[in-house]
Amino acid sequence: MPDATTAPHSQTLSRGIRVLEALAESPLTIAGLAEALEVHRSIVYRILRTLEDHGLVSRDAAGLVSLAPRMAALARGVERDLQSAALPELTAVANQLGATAFLVTLDHTECVTLLSVEPRSGTTVAQRPGTRHSLAVGAPGIAIQSLLTDAQLAGIARRELDPRGWAFSHDEVLPGLSSIAVPVTVPGSPASAFAVVFVTGSLDVETAGRRLLAARDALG
Repeated sequence: MPDATTAPHSQTLSRGIRVLEALAESPLTIAGLAEALEVHRSIVYRILRTLEDHGLVSRDAAGLVSLAPRMAALARGVERDLQSAALPELTAVANQLGATAFLVTLDHTECVTLLSVEPRSGTTVAQRPGTRHSLAVGAPGIAIQSLLTDAQLAGIARRELDPRGWAFSHDEVLPGLSSIAVPVTVPGSPASAFAVVFVTGSLDVETAGRRLLAARDALG
């Protein structure tokens, strides 16, 4: 019997996961998903039927496919202790700064959003749980880099934090948007970061950076 390292992978499962990863970036049509996966539309349709049966995706009247609320419920089980500790702090940050605050954690060479809190008022920028981007770009990536060794960076060029303790980026992950992040360490959890995302120029960087540092320090 082949061991776990030599057993063949499930192509269907792999494609299903790739569908979920694509939808974490933005809603897509079946045609858009087929193009992203480089497969025929009939294959995407069969995968979507299964994901819909499990409540993981949904389609609107126009045929646009997006992640369904059950995905958020599943995400709550990932790093549950870290999310529970982060939620009140991020809620306070979001409402005080009037910007979307979120928790990001390391997944191989990518940053993945685990938790996102939108403010009661202010200009809201959506940051859905499951959204991911390379560790090489964006303030959350820079913040997490500061917690890693050169070997863990796997060849990614290291970018340094601001001397005041936070990372700032603009127009790197999405045009017109900026982000500020601070590194977060919780025993038993991967390298992580607290961050806020906002329309470039709409938030004072130093104010936001200091507020995120205070939220991080409140974790103890």
